[in-house]
Amino acid sequence: MGIRSESPNGNQQVARNEIRDETTPLLPVKVEEEGFHEFNGASFSGAVFNLSTTIVGAGIMALPASIKMLGIIPGILMIIIVALLTEASIDMLVRCSHQGKITSYGWLMGEAYGQWGRIALQASVVINNIGVMIVYMIIIGDVLSGTSSTGVHHRGILEGWFGAHYWNSRAIVLLVTTLVVFAPLVSFKRLDSLRYTSALSVALAVVFVVITAGIAIIKLFNGTVAMPKLFPELDDLSSIWKLFTAVPVLVTAYICHYNVHSIDNELEDRTQIKPIVRTSLFLCSSVYIATSFFAYLLFGEGTLDDVLANFDANLGIPFSSIFDDVVRVSYAAHVMLVFPIVFFALRLNLDGLLFPTSRHISHDNKRFSIITISLLTVIYFAAIFIPSIWDAFQFTGATAAVLIGFIFPAMVILR
Repeated sequence: MGIRSESPNGNQQVARNEIRDETTPLLPVKVEEEGFHEFNGASFSGAVFNLSTTIVGAGIMALPASIKMLGIIPGILMIIIVALLTEASIDMLVRCSHQGKITSYGWLMGEAYGQWGRIALQASVVINNIGVMIVYMIIIGDVLSGTSSTGVHHRGILEGWFGAHYWNSRAIVLLVTTLVVFAPLVSFKRLDSLRYTSALSVALAVVFVVITAGIAIIKLFNGTVAMPKLFPELDDLSSIWKLFTAVPVLVTAYICHYNVHSIDNELEDRTQIKPIVRTSLFLCSSVYIATSFFAYLLFGEGTLDDVLANFDANLGIPFSSIFDDVVRVSYAAHVMLVFPIVFFALRLNLDGLLFPTSRHISHDNKRFSIITISLLTVIYFAAIFIPSIWDAFQFTGATAAVLIGFIFPAMVILR
């Protein structure tokens, strides 16, 4: 894994060349490679959808619980502040990368801090993305098979429709989802190939927001919604410390930095990356604020860590069961379509850690398949044994997500 050098004078150049080879994204630039020369660059809309899908993943489901903890006003302010900080940190990465003609986050960290900088970045992306995708699988299991993580059993869609059977247990449902949905989608070697599924995933997230807002507004007019708390309740020292558990969730909700270079490299016009980032962040922030506000308004202090689990009971409106199922099915489908976008960066960075001097993974089908299958297996079994998305969010958000989104970009600028 070490970076070779044959002479003192050539050390820096060799290091730079190897970093380029190890971390160039799939497929890195619009070069005329055999089999790919027909690709003329990704569109503005396709890039916005891919970046928005990277951002609006599972974090949206845990944000209402964060609002419950922080109160509406501080919670919404925190969503806006983290969005602005995210835009600033991505702008740092893009400016430094364009100035040095650098095509990946790992290469940028390698240029600034050498081999160990690259390794630190790639390890952080691996930890963060594995944690995020475990959360995705937990959500799918909660929605389709039900959950008892809070001590109270919330029925899943399949259990509600057909009753409890072995074939709709969490293990079987997640196994079928992995083989039928995830396996085909993670087989693509170019990010732009997922632009249509990304567009559909954003649309499904909007469906969830619209339905949740509609139900909350109806109940508000009917006078059946309790007054939500505007600020947190600070009774003792422990309640103050508890507020900090919401911060990792907010940080994780905006982490998309690991895919920015891949999207930038595939653009027809690379000067569009900054407006693409701003558009995506505005869209995602709007979705986050609307979801957090209306979901907390709807469920109040009964808001669960995974708010989808709240949609298994009577909502107090006509056709409640139908709306419950539409909301849960639409968001489960959204998460399924987000999964391959995040997996793309995970596979690339894990390969860079394990095989830094090998040829690029896009040109080695055997290595591509082995890493893909191994990652899917690890994520599947972890999702079976980890009980709550809050646990996974707290771990990744407090460690790798902060490094990827804020610490590493600041380190690059300082360098």
